[in-house]
Amino acid sequence: MGFRFPSVVHAKKLIQRPFSSSKDVPKGYLAVYVGENRMKRFVIPLSYLNQPSFQDLLSQAEEEFGFDHPMGALTIPCREDVFIDLIFCLNA
Repeated sequence: MGFRFPSVVHAKKLIQRPFSSSKDVPKGYLAVYVGENRMKRFVIPLSYLNQPSFQDLLSQAEEEFGFDHPMGALTIPCREDVFIDLIFCLNA
């Protein structure tokens, strides 16, 4: 007998949609790049920006990259699995 976690499955599908450009980001969402060496693009709800745990990640990004990063987008310097765990917690 297995357990299903619908909010976790929904969150993973939500943040890993294959968007190809900034025009593909739906209203109310934000594209961010996550990773330490190889960056992966995620699309997240803007409401996450108000969460204290997400703001900690934004502070780390500011310290590491400042406001002028060559990627031209918000880049968060943390491991992908840590970021996904944070998103799951924010969706709970």
